[in-house]
Amino acid sequence: MIKWALRRVTNKFERTWHYDASYMRDIIDASPRAAWLFSRAAALGRFRRDLPMEVWYAAGITAVRHEDCGPCTQLGVAMAERAGVRPVVLRSVLADNADAMPPDIALVWKFTRATLAHDAAADEYREAIVKRWGQRALVSLAFAITAARIYPTVKYALGHGKACTRILVGGKPVMFDHGRALEQADVAVHTP
Repeated sequence: MIKWALRRVTNKFERTWHYDASYMRDIIDASPRAAWLFSRAAALGRFRRDLPMEVWYAAGITAVRHEDCGPCTQLGVAMAERAGVRPVVLRSVLADNADAMPPDIALVWKFTRATLAHDAAADEYREAIVKRWGQRALVSLAFAITAARIYPTVKYALGHGKACTRILVGGKPVMFDHGRALEQADVAVHTP
């Protein structure tokens, strides 16, 4: 009964997001309890307090892209789009183009990258984040960064990792070239 319910939720998720969650079926088949625990651990990524939505999504997408440049990144982008994140924000984050980002997005993008690199520069960005939005916002970012990394890590460990694929933003491909995203016409993404 538990396996049936977990598979049903997985199937619905796949249909909703056009996403291959076959790795979840492997977890369910191996251990329904493991699947349930995985879903609980990943749930911490839904905690968002005192932080603008676009900023929160920017942290998650930056983190997932650090681990994956394929289906998990596309899923994060699709979720952000559905939540109302502007395509221009998503493109600038995917392009690693801090100059094209609104200042709040750039701050969180820099913080996320410094955190992932274990760079001491994260301290300066952390202070600015707490000053701007408070401690709960910092916790929200920490959870968004951590949760975004769980999925691709588990997928790759289980043998479901994918090679880099095109990411769509607003229905248009954004391709990556040595850490920079390029629009379909191979023109660097710029924000007015």
